[in-house]
Formats: sequence, structure tokens, C-alpha cells
Amino acid sequence: MFGIDSTEFLVIVIIAVIVIGPKDLPRALYKVGQIVGKAQGMARHFRTGIDAMVREVELEELEKKWAAQNKRIMEDHPPAPATDALPPPDDVTPVTDSATGADSVEAEASAASEKPPYVAEPAKPAPKPAFVAESRPAPAPAPAPAASPVTDSPPYVAQAPAAPEGVAEARKGDAAA
Repeated sequence: MFGIDSTEFLVIVIIAVIVIGPKDLPRALYKVGQIVGKAQGMARHFRTGIDAMVREVELEELEKKWAAQNKRIMEDHPPAPATDALPPPDDVTPVTDSATGADSVEAEASAASEKPPYVAEPAKPAPKPAFVAESRPAPAPAPAPAASPVTDSPPYVAQAPAAPEGVAEARKGDAAA
């Protein structure tokens, strides 16, 4: 641990107890732990940055090495000429556009790719039979009769439940008292 022997560590602890005191020693050790943790975090961040830079340099070196090796291989073994290519199909003849002088084979190929020849046409709908039973919607049920009497108050106002007469008189007496 940082090259400190056990006797040196014991001397440091005794001096800390004498200087700081046993009452404030836990708080001081907590602060020391926070400082050491922050220092370790900064060292880890620095080390990670250095490692990333080293990796980037190694990748650049490998890319240069691969490019040189690829160049050497291509010089040793040049690509073969395209003599074994297939001839164009018989039914396609290159047509040039008179205005631009460009081949319209590409235009024909893109038009042909829009609708391949093997796709079937959509089926026509079957004719409607002479008699088809059609269902009609059920008639709407008649509205239920209103159970409560109609009042002039708005519909969102709650009505107080009707109480028996004896209870209503007792409430009047309680409210007046």
C-alpha cells in the first residue's frame, strides 16, 4: 500500500488520533476517502483517454499495413479481363435517344423492373348472384320512460335523497340549534 510498512501506518494513525481527535476522526476519514475516490476516478478517466489514443494509432498502422499488402497482392495478381462475360440477350437491342445520344436500354430495364412479367393480373370480382339476402339493421329500441319527475334544475346538480318525515324534522332542529 504505497510502500508503507505496518509500523509506519501505525505511527500515522496515532498522530491522526492526537492531531484530529477521536471525535472528528470518522468525519476526516470520510473526507479522505472522498478525495481518494475522486483521484482514482480522474486517473481512470486519464488512463481511458490514453488507451483510446493508443488504439487509434494502432488502427491507423494496421490500415496502412493492410493497404500496402492489398496493393502488393493486386500488383502480383492483376484482375482478369472480362472475356468470360455473357453476351447481351437477343431480344434487347440498344436504342439511342436522338436528342441526347444516350442509350435507352437502362430506361427499358427500369420500366421492365416496375412490373415483372411473372406477376399475374389481379382477378376480376365475381358477378353478383341474381338474389342475395341482405340484412337490415335492427330497429332502435324505444326510449325508456323517465322514472324521476322533471325539474328545472340543470342535469349535473345532484338531488338530495328524500328522507322520512320524522328524520327531516330532527335535522331541522339540529341545524337550528
